[in-house]
Amino acid sequence: MIFVLIGCDDDDDDDTPTQTITVDSSMPVGMFTSNMSGTFTEQNGTGSAGTAQLGVDSDGTQFLRFSNDFTSDFGTGTITVYLSTSDEAMFDPANGNPEVRIVAPVTSGGEKFFKLDPEADAQFDHVILWCGSAGIPFGFAELN
Repeated sequence: MIFVLIGCDDDDDDDTPTQTITVDSSMPVGMFTSNMSGTFTEQNGTGSAGTAQLGVDSDGTQFLRFSNDFTSDFGTGTITVYLSTSDEAMFDPANGNPEVRIVAPVTSGGEKFFKLDPEADAQFDHVILWCGSAGIPFGFAELN
């Protein structure tokens, strides 16, 4: 399945670059084992909450998991999930965005699994929830 990421709403004043990403919606095989986890800290009054976990399934495939109680303000539409090297999204498209890695768009709360292929580098120890059209973070989780 291919999504074209445009932003949180139909406001065209956003400078965040549009990217085409492929989202593999497959679920983990067997048991999911978390290697790192963190609790979301909401930002900008969005009510973001829940837990993010980075781990592997029984086949050794890496996934990012959001817990059943994951929530945020979805009134604006789509929130984009990024892995990051810090709790701030540091976009640098001229240099290939070395500090962030796009994961997937989300449009609702609850449990989610995102297959990471290729696997995420160890430098990515934060999850960022980003509203592109508003150009603001909705929350972050530090993975420990």
